[in-house]
Amino acid sequence: MTALVLIIKQATPTSSIRAALLSANDVDKEQVIKMTIANNKIEAVQSTIPAKTGIIRLEPVNIGGIYPDSNEDRMVVSLDQVPQPLIDALIATEDRGFYEHKGVSIRGIARAVLNNFSGGSMQGGSTITQQLIKNFYLNSDRTLKRKANEALMAVLLELHYSKDEILQTYLNEIYLGQNGNRSINGFGLAAQFYFDQPLNELRLDQQALLVGMAKGPSVYNPRRHPNDSKARRNVVLSNMLAMGSISQEDYDKALEKPLGVVDKPVEGKSQFPDFLDIVKRELNDVYYSDDLKNEGLTIISTLDPIAQLAADKAVETKLGELRRNSSKTKDLQGALVSANPETGELVSVVGSGSEFTGFNRAVDAKRQVGSLLKPIIYMTALESGRYNLASSVDDSPITVNLGDGTKWNPKNYDGRDHGYVPFSTALSQSYNHSAVRLGMEFGVDTFAKQLRRLGVEEKIPTYPSVLLGSVNLSPMDMLGVYQVFATGGFRTPIHSIRTVIDDRGRILQRTGLNTQRSIPPETNFLTNYALQQVVSNGTAKRAQSLGSNLNLAGKTGTTNDYRDAWFAGYSGNYVSVVWVGRDDNKPIGLSGGTGALPVWIDYMKRLKLTPVSMPEPEGIEWLWLENNSGKLSNERCNSARYLPVMSAHLPEEASSCALSLYQQDQAREQMEWQDEQGLMNQQRQREGLDIPNSEVINPDEAGTEGSDNQRRSDTWYDRALEWF
Repeated sequence: MTALVLIIKQATPTSSIRAALLSANDVDKEQVIKMTIANNKIEAVQSTIPAKTGIIRLEPVNIGGIYPDSNEDRMVVSLDQVPQPLIDALIATEDRGFYEHKGVSIRGIARAVLNNFSGGSMQGGSTITQQLIKNFYLNSDRTLKRKANEALMAVLLELHYSKDEILQTYLNEIYLGQNGNRSINGFGLAAQFYFDQPLNELRLDQQALLVGMAKGPSVYNPRRHPNDSKARRNVVLSNMLAMGSISQEDYDKALEKPLGVVDKPVEGKSQFPDFLDIVKRELNDVYYSDDLKNEGLTIISTLDPIAQLAADKAVETKLGELRRNSSKTKDLQGALVSANPETGELVSVVGSGSEFTGFNRAVDAKRQVGSLLKPIIYMTALESGRYNLASSVDDSPITVNLGDGTKWNPKNYDGRDHGYVPFSTALSQSYNHSAVRLGMEFGVDTFAKQLRRLGVEEKIPTYPSVLLGSVNLSPMDMLGVYQVFATGGFRTPIHSIRTVIDDRGRILQRTGLNTQRSIPPETNFLTNYALQQVVSNGTAKRAQSLGSNLNLAGKTGTTNDYRDAWFAGYSGNYVSVVWVGRDDNKPIGLSGGTGALPVWIDYMKRLKLTPVSMPEPEGIEWLWLENNSGKLSNERCNSARYLPVMSAHLPEEASSCALSLYQQDQAREQMEWQDEQGLMNQQRQREGLDIPNSEVINPDEAGTEGSDNQRRSDTWYDRALEWF
């Protein structure tokens, strides 16, 4: 057996992220962590520092940035986060008199003029303060007027700000490269971009390389011009040696080091643009745009990289297969959103194609949702107490008179009517006639109120076809609805941000659980059971391939002419919604079960799922019911099903089969009692004892004792209920 050993160096938590996540008295010391992995499992974890808690904390993975209009990207660092050798290298190379001059260095200008005449190029004439002014306010024109303005503004800047403030701003502002159409600004981001390491963990030679690039990031780009970059690095090291910042030994060692630049940039283009788009939208609801561009905020998101990569792969794989099916599906698009149902934390999003264009289908694609809304109709019926999971519903053709004098005749997708069918079957098979009948019984207004109760903020139209999902909602909208079903009726708004940290490490925002009860626990328990039937023996039966022990729940959705295919469902730890369709809204010839469900299954199978295990509320009892009537039954009856029922709405009638069995059992018990009494009387006779007379109830007297009669009736019902 071969094992993979990972060595992780955990630095002292000096970054703003670490400082914000850990309190001042809760700091991990720098340590080396050794992790042994074999057979896809962690076999051992070792550390150079003992940990009483057994917990190792690592810095969050940097997944990208939200950029200002100028496409400048930076990772803001404070001065105490910058290694001293880098500051020494910068001073020695760019402005040796930085701490002595008042913004302009006469000596530096004279030295630059002399070097230009002699052919040298060790330093430029501009001070660090002048360079900062040029980057912020001026252009790069080589004119006497610009240089004069630059010098004057540099003096004014020195009058208003300290040297440390100017240096820190310079370290975060300096341009150090380009990644596509985004510039790399500041040493903090440059360290990640070129070396895939935090700034304070770079070697001396790597720090010198970055300082050397300040003179010309294009000319000294280590990926394109490694020789020039190395030569410039060595010049910086030589300057440090000349200034006494490093020893001869350190200088010699640094010269021998290779560039050590990673082959591909790890910063710049985000791996997860759809998720970051949602983060940005959420931020825009709370912060001003200028603050987001200029304040150097650090956002701790809810993204789960494992779930996100699973989502990307599932959509890519299954959409690729579906696109090859026919001409209708060659331009197929899709969206997937997934969250932790208990916390409402968004863990993965797929909402665009290979290149993000700004149109995020996860939130921007408002499409008809079809049968995804049917569970709300059945939930309303259960909550009313008029129906239970075994009740009979009519799936015969229905005609609805509309307000404009026209008529609406909905059709089932299989083109057939099914007559009277069991309640849970009507939902699991997604019959339209029965859904419309139930929906109209309680009213479209009630349906709209239920949607708002579940967190849908879109305006719901009042025409009857809305009962079959003719309302435009996004995958994110539907994720919010099914999150409620998945948590026992509690609604927690879906969110993508955990914490917002400013450039000084202060926590500006921490997202707490804003949970409220949306559905009564008994109602949600029954609705969840019905949604589990969709997966166990209904239109989503294919999801059983993930494991029948997971007790998965969900609902397929298909719109008119097969234009949209949906599936929304959940395990114990993930609630996920998939939409598949075309941007031009043309038919795709796929249903929710053949279009969206395969994507959902592929995504969920890549994750470690936990079973749906919803706590049973106090107001629930399990009874044998006659399927397709909802009456009390007995397990010996062929049509009996053992189902949860609300205690407040127990059936008051029994099925003919159950009544017959009950009467037979009662008669048998009576005969057994009489036989037992006969044997007892015979025994008393043999022993010479008197035989007591039986108590006789006068039927005429029974009618005059209403309370006693009612009590006997209640007792009979209670005992009968236990029997059934």
